Amino acid sequence: MNNYTNDNTARRYKAHVSVMGTTQLHLRNPYIIAWWSAAFPGFGHMLLSKYLRGYALFIWEVAVNINAHVNSSMIYSFQGNIHMAKEVLNTRWLIMYIPVYLFAIWDSYRTTVDMNRVYILAEREEHRYNSFSLGALEINYLDKRNPLVSVMWSMFIPGLGQLYIHRILTALFVIAWLVAFFYYSHIQEAIVLLFLGKVQDATSVLNPEWLLFIPSHYGFAIYDAYMNTVENNKLFEKDIRNHLTENYHSKNFKILKRQKVK
Repeated sequence: MNNYTNDNTARRYKAHVSVMGTTQLHLRNPYIIAWWSAAFPGFGHMLLSKYLRGYALFIWEVAVNINAHVNSSMIYSFQGNIHMAKEVLNTRWLIMYIPVYLFAIWDSYRTTVDMNRVYILAEREEHRYNSFSLGALEINYLDKRNPLVSVMWSMFIPGLGQLYIHRILTALFVIAWLVAFFYYSHIQEAIVLLFLGKVQDATSVLNPEWLLFIPSHYGFAIYDAYMNTVENNKLFEKDIRNHLTENYHSKNFKILKRQKVK
């Protein structure tokens, strides 16, 4: 355990370890973050650890999407029924939906570019950050985890991969909404009927408006768990390397550059 804490005595920190999770700056592809915002508003900001903004956009997407019947319109479009796709849309809600949807994509891209710049500055400043947090409810510390294990648990139930790497806020949010999506889509009832061989009943019991949220939810949980496991491992390795260099590396030891043989 080290004695470093993020007490705002430095201008920028690369990471912060708390009982609720590990938050860190690292380079991200702005186009990938914007793509996740396009797939589901809020996901891009959650990948950036901008939780309040991400949660607000996520809840907005669900509420307005359901009232505007965007998912139902998409399903009719996939079936080639363009007339019903237009008929089912509620334009009063749709007009509110479009500006916020575009804002989520634009803002996540802009924020990613800014945070990449901040990361480069923080990397040059090299201020130390805490790597261990002990609280009344939880313990969190930097260590090395297997990214494939994160993916495996996320494929079983979205949110478990986040729990594995101690992303508590994201895990609770993802699991809570997964329960809501499962409940209102009736997907579990459909699976049971499918196992019983009642294919028509399984199809009829599904609520497609809520069902269409689930693929994006699964995809985000898997990507977020994998990506953050990889980045946490990099952070852990660098922290160990700095610790060993500062405490066990002799100041008199120098590595001589190899001279070229003429």
